[in-house]
Amino acid sequence: MTEPAARPSTVGRPPRADLLLMGIGVLAVSTSGPLMAAIAAPALAVALWRNVLALAAIWPAALVTRRTELAGLSRREVQWAVGAGALLALHFATWVPSLRYTSVASATAIVATQPVWVALLARAMGHEVPRRAWLGIAISLVAVVVLTGVDFSLDAEALIGDLLALLGGIFGALYTVAGAEVRRTVSTTSYTALCYSTAALALLVACVLGGVQLGGFSGTTWLQLLALTLGAQLLGHSVFNLVLRTTSPTVVSLVLLLEVPGAALIAAAALGQMPPVEAVPAALLLLVGLGIVISSAGDELEPGIAAD
Repeated sequence: MTEPAARPSTVGRPPRADLLLMGIGVLAVSTSGPLMAAIAAPALAVALWRNVLALAAIWPAALVTRRTELAGLSRREVQWAVGAGALLALHFATWVPSLRYTSVASATAIVATQPVWVALLARAMGHEVPRRAWLGIAISLVAVVVLTGVDFSLDAEALIGDLLALLGGIFGALYTVAGAEVRRTVSTTSYTALCYSTAALALLVACVLGGVQLGGFSGTTWLQLLALTLGAQLLGHSVFNLVLRTTSPTVVSLVLLLEVPGAALIAAAALGQMPPVEAVPAALLLLVGLGIVISSAGDELEPGIAAD
């Protein structure tokens, strides 16, 4: 069993190794948007298959290297991991459909409120959130609004989409916080095996009840699904799950906002979709906001990553 790690402070400065890992994770999750836009398959089916295909890689490794740990997990640890998986499924099930009702810009900007919910959850759990951290979060959200060129609508259908995106952000925050709780004592491999299995099962039920097409896709679509799994799921989500053991959920959720400019750069290079001129200063503003949050913790460093 992995030894318990010290609980990270609400906005503690990440170890240098975590910064490097999160940089890799941002690059990986930034491929999600362009790939999701290119894959000719229902959105919920894409969410399901990215979890199922990831499990094909995770479970063999878990059974070989983490069998003793899996067998020795406490009921509390299993409940937290399964709960995180259910929250991840709810995140996908609300965020992805929101794009069908409202604009991508509005949905992206609203789901980006995730760091706010994480910080509020931290306050509710008795942690202190420095004023400078709230300032940094506010600056980061303003940067996301500028980056997405958001244009909120009062149309009834668009409001439904906005509400779904808001729920997506809340469920994403709960998933991040739950993952941080599990990662205090459980390895990334064991946690992701249980978490992704739960998410896949819940999404399968949703797809079956909704009559979503789950097969009959072209070879190109399956290759794109594989790329999405290897990049955004295994090298993206799993890397952020790894650093949750030594980096606070508030900082992790803020770093994930860098997916917005990252996806824009990838779309520009791969799809020829050039970002607007204001995207550059907005991306810099996002980095400023993130820097303010991290620096609000002072100069004390968090402990390094434990072997996993």
